[in-house]
Amino acid sequence: MNMKLNMALAGLVVAGIVAWLSGFISEQAVYPQALAKDAVTIETATAPPAGAGAAKTAMAEPILALVAAADIERGKAVAKACTACHVFENNGKNGVGPNLYGVVGRKKDAAPGYSYSGSLVSQGGDTWTYAELNKFLWKPKAYAPTTKMSFVGIKKPEDRAAVLAYLRSINNAPAPTDAEIAKEKADLGGTDTSPPAAGAK
Repeated sequence: MNMKLNMALAGLVVAGIVAWLSGFISEQAVYPQALAKDAVTIETATAPPAGAGAAKTAMAEPILALVAAADIERGKAVAKACTACHVFENNGKNGVGPNLYGVVGRKKDAAPGYSYSGSLVSQGGDTWTYAELNKFLWKPKAYAPTTKMSFVGIKKPEDRAAVLAYLRSINNAPAPTDAEIAKEKADLGGTDTSPPAAGAK
């Protein structure tokens, strides 16, 4: 009986020693170290500083001051992207989009025989002025979210001005007036795209 008790006690002592040695060895083999910086940085949205206003809404730059002197041939080249859906000829047939001949100064939703989405007049009145065409060409879906037009827009102000100059040329329309230029700048703000005054550096 004593023999069995002694063997049991010896087994417990050996098991304890083995467990202690295992813990000691594993701690020495894998020693935890604090990282100098996070392995992966997770970016989170930061709130604007106290007192800061709301984020400025992106919008088209004012370009009417550029239209009169813009390169018509450049505008024609940029407008080639539109010919997949539109025509520019007098009495031309509507395609996926309406005929754009005479669009400057024309009533919106007014190309004969074309079925519009009905959303164009929800912003900027019922007429395609230069200022309204500029905003539409910048980002059609922002101007009229339910428009059927899937074109993403023309981002460069110089390209939009050139397209408007091309549309003006086939429309035989007058150049934007000083009053229209001033109103567009007041409405859109942003970077002044007008050419520098003579002698300016």
